[in-house]
Amino acid sequence: MHANANGWTGKPIVLIGLMGAGKSTVGRRLAHRMNLPFVDADTEIETAAGMTIADIFQRFGEPHFRDGERRVIARLIDGTPKVIATGGGAFLNEGTRKLILDHALAVWLDAEPSVLAERVRKRDTRPLLRDRDPEEVLTELAKVRNPFYALAPIRVVSIAAPHDATVDAILKAIHP
Repeated sequence: MHANANGWTGKPIVLIGLMGAGKSTVGRRLAHRMNLPFVDADTEIETAAGMTIADIFQRFGEPHFRDGERRVIARLIDGTPKVIATGGGAFLNEGTRKLILDHALAVWLDAEPSVLAERVRKRDTRPLLRDRDPEEVLTELAKVRNPFYALAPIRVVSIAAPHDATVDAILKAIHP
């Protein structure tokens, strides 16, 4: 399971990127294609907290959420091969980012705010979008977050195409 400097070595593969980039859907399909377990960090956080992410944000605030998120991701990155989808803001936390870069293979699913906005309009469960225009919010988030996401060794552009096209691009990037 060895690969060259850019290739996959069996470390957990962690998908990062803005909400709507397809981290959960693409992650599930990538894991299936690689015959690996898939874990959604957000689902794990909700299970550990016994409440939804929206409720955690509302009740305890974002800093409390990010701390719990870091602890959950640290538990998931245990050295065994798997695919992990993270929440959009996880990689901005310095501790979480260092953990991912040191012990996993980070893959940035990059997409234009207009593509992301189209995808997230379908679900009203995202705390950062409450009562705001999704494209406006995502454009602001991209300005702040993309320089952090760019630290990932692999960047795959997620376009308005079937998710399997993104899965193929990731497989090509990690198995050059």
